[in-house]
Amino acid sequence: MTTHDSEPLAESSNAPDLLPARMVNEFVYCPRLAYLEWVQGEWDDNLDTLQGRFAHRRVDRETIVEVPEIDPENLPPDAPRSTRSLTLSSTTLGVIAKVDLVEFDGAVAMPIDYKRGKVPENDQRSFPPERVQLALQGLLLREQGYAVDQGVLYFVASKTRVEIELDVIEEMQALEAVDGLRKLAESGKLPPPLVDSPKCIRCSLAGICLPDEINRLAHPGLPADTRRLVPARDDRLPLYIQSQGATVSKRGERLIVTPRGEPPTEVRMMEVAHVALFGGVQVTTQAMQSLLEHDIPVAYLSQAGWFFGIVSGLGHKNVELRMAQHRLADSGDLAIARSIVSGKVLNQRTLMRRNLPERDVKLIGRLALFARQARHAASAPTLLGTEGIAAHDYFGNFHRLFRGAGEWAGPIFAAGGRNRRPPRDEVNAVLSFLYAMLTRECTVAAQMVGFDPFRGFYHVPKYGRPALGLDLCEEFRPLIADSICLTLFNQGELREGDFIRRARGVALTPEARKTVLTGFERRMSQLITHPVFGYTVSYRRVIEVQARLLRAVVLGEIPAYRPLTTR
Repeated sequence: MTTHDSEPLAESSNAPDLLPARMVNEFVYCPRLAYLEWVQGEWDDNLDTLQGRFAHRRVDRETIVEVPEIDPENLPPDAPRSTRSLTLSSTTLGVIAKVDLVEFDGAVAMPIDYKRGKVPENDQRSFPPERVQLALQGLLLREQGYAVDQGVLYFVASKTRVEIELDVIEEMQALEAVDGLRKLAESGKLPPPLVDSPKCIRCSLAGICLPDEINRLAHPGLPADTRRLVPARDDRLPLYIQSQGATVSKRGERLIVTPRGEPPTEVRMMEVAHVALFGGVQVTTQAMQSLLEHDIPVAYLSQAGWFFGIVSGLGHKNVELRMAQHRLADSGDLAIARSIVSGKVLNQRTLMRRNLPERDVKLIGRLALFARQARHAASAPTLLGTEGIAAHDYFGNFHRLFRGAGEWAGPIFAAGGRNRRPPRDEVNAVLSFLYAMLTRECTVAAQMVGFDPFRGFYHVPKYGRPALGLDLCEEFRPLIADSICLTLFNQGELREGDFIRRARGVALTPEARKTVLTGFERRMSQLITHPVFGYTVSYRRVIEVQARLLRAVVLGEIPAYRPLTTR
């Protein structure tokens, strides 16, 4: 993938008058990549883009030199010999470009574009996207009155200059690419992904584009192999702060967490996915500004784990997705809601089948029947009723899954079933806390993808409730939250002394919350084999993949949402 300068991106399908030459480069490389970046405002870094910025570190230091339109016959004696990081634009061409370096010889100018890698081993010692970008830079310099016969591609890894003749053919190809990108941006339609292309392997947007996954679901006849183009795990992790009275400040690129009366702890900001604040935790203005600048969401929860909401930056630029989301939600189409509920019930069935101490063919059969009924529900009330009946059957037998941790956990849950606000027994207290953590994760994923997290397809809109985050949670409740709860009790990690009874409710002690959070992170980092795509990935990454597949459904790229279900 090509390296990137710091030109602005469009925020909607109504493209601005001037197209960045860098985006024209991307269009020639991959139209879908150009659309994701230019129209939908998507971006993510990988090693190539970071190395590209490092390679540009010298030319990006702007030289304060004006390069006005000139009269070649009356060239000023103090005309510059070269200038770095020069921005040029043309309303005639409809293009803007930042030229890494321009060398002048009187009235002759030569643009030089820096490339991170080595000289390509082909006849032209370059690729079409690079030549198109260089040709546009040459056309912009000509509009300033300079003669431009050739340009240079400087390959940093090879320390080699490759001269490119900027002839009529190169210029025509560049202008055709400009016209093609403009028409694509105005079309408002995301191009399909490349099929089994080697370009996808090094693309920083592979995890956003999901080329193999979307092709697999949109065209079942294609080969079944799905490449895992993103790391199995995200190296960044949530930062949980639950010490009451703690303060979060910043020093350079580090967050400083200072609990009341205790020494501070430092965390590198680049290692933080998002910050979760429980109860009375304060964040300084400087730290909050830095978190927003780095696109790190800050989630606010009560001391007991009740999810209040999220503070984030200006939000995702993909207005196109949010418009499509609201149109689909307003249409009353139940297809996505049916898939969500059916997937949840199937995963409840799997959890029961795997963990019941003895086989219960009738229970497993009933849950399978409820999943089929959910897939064919004719109305929203019918779907809601089916989910409620399945949940009653599931939680009515949930106590049978507890074993080896003493008699207190199972019977207490059996007496009351699922309850909340406040939870009235230890098991429900843990489930409520875990569901809040899962809701936070799914809401962050929905917001990161570009959705409006407060408008769902199954959960109805309600003030302050992240309906879409709750939608994404459903299929993962049995796989993540319920499974963690069972593990913590059955392995003796939680005991009766880890809970506090207050009036009618039961709450976790601060130490118990740490134990539950440790179990939550252990599960979220666990690697599984994706049941559809076959590659190994963590549960946290799976949630992101499912959110992006939901995005593909909303934008019409794939016909139906397929929930994650395990056998």
